Amino acid sequence: MAAGRVAVAMSGGVDSSVAAALLVEQGREVVGLTMQIWPREAEDDIPPGLRGCCGLEAVESARRVARTLGIRHYVLSLRRTFGRLVIEPFCDEYQRGRTPNPCIRCNSLVKFGPLLRRAREIGAEKLATGHYARVSYDDQRGRWVLGRGVDRGKDQSYSLYALTQDQLARALFPLGEMRKSQTRQRAARLGLPTAERPESQEICFVSGRSYGDYLRQRRPEVVRPGPIVDGAGRQLGMHRGIAFHTVGQRQGLRVAAEVPLYVTAIDAERNRLIVGREEEGKSRGLVMGEVNYVSVGSLPKDGKRLKAKIRSGAAMATCTATPDGDGVGLEFARRQRAVAPGQAAVCYEGDMVALGGTIESRF
Repeated sequence: MAAGRVAVAMSGGVDSSVAAALLVEQGREVVGLTMQIWPREAEDDIPPGLRGCCGLEAVESARRVARTLGIRHYVLSLRRTFGRLVIEPFCDEYQRGRTPNPCIRCNSLVKFGPLLRRAREIGAEKLATGHYARVSYDDQRGRWVLGRGVDRGKDQSYSLYALTQDQLARALFPLGEMRKSQTRQRAARLGLPTAERPESQEICFVSGRSYGDYLRQRRPEVVRPGPIVDGAGRQLGMHRGIAFHTVGQRQGLRVAAEVPLYVTAIDAERNRLIVGREEEGKSRGLVMGEVNYVSVGSLPKDGKRLKAKIRSGAAMATCTATPDGDGVGLEFARRQRAVAPGQAAVCYEGDMVALGGTIESRF
């Protein structure tokens, strides 16, 4: 294996471009790898600038950056793999009335799956990405530790919680100690063509469309109209389809009521939305499955006091995490709103990601 060779997952955006540039500056032999997950015909109806990462525009953008940096660059077609491991489960979850986070699956199953394997095949010892997170080895714990990025507003450790110890051992996050403003400044100084590229806030394969519109095309049965009911089962109105809604949502219900109403649950089997006052939708705890003990290895039987995020943009909430069969239960110090099955709950000990899993139920 070539000493010092690093592969960089280049999405065509400014973050991965600067990650590659930083490694070149360090004297590493850098090879750019870009995943192509979009067929050409899928991009034709999406306006330029809204086509997410890993599409045709992103491939060309990454190629221009690689030329600027003087590094080799390869494009890998992972459309079928991405469809099987990310898109189909995304649709399945919405059909079950749950709210998925496909970026988490992409990171653990695709970027640090087949993309990492390809990096190893070309002799790279590490795979770097443009995530704002940190990784290091803790001798005392005997484990690789995933930490929050310095830029709290951009921290992406939440979406990386599912990485295994083997994957973390091969991961590099060059932007973990930087702020986004510094990344933009560095890209401009280096003359990188992505310096002013707008940041995508969309899930890449939904970019430019609503989730409901995307699912209408792929899974028409998910967007069937159905009843909106209160906690007692009284019908208050009709919804356009459960795919247009998530637990905790207030906007778009189109129900006349004396007080604001929120989605408190989704009954996919009966194609119903259940709504109630904000307080009715709050939870004192949750149970999560598919748990990855990222940095702690395990939990004591009587539980551990941690901080948790129940959505990528949620504030930290104090909780006690306790083993619960094959899963983990979280009991919050203060009741939390919008605990949505299908989303991830990620627990932190200080700046370190302790563990995370998929929310299965709330209580």
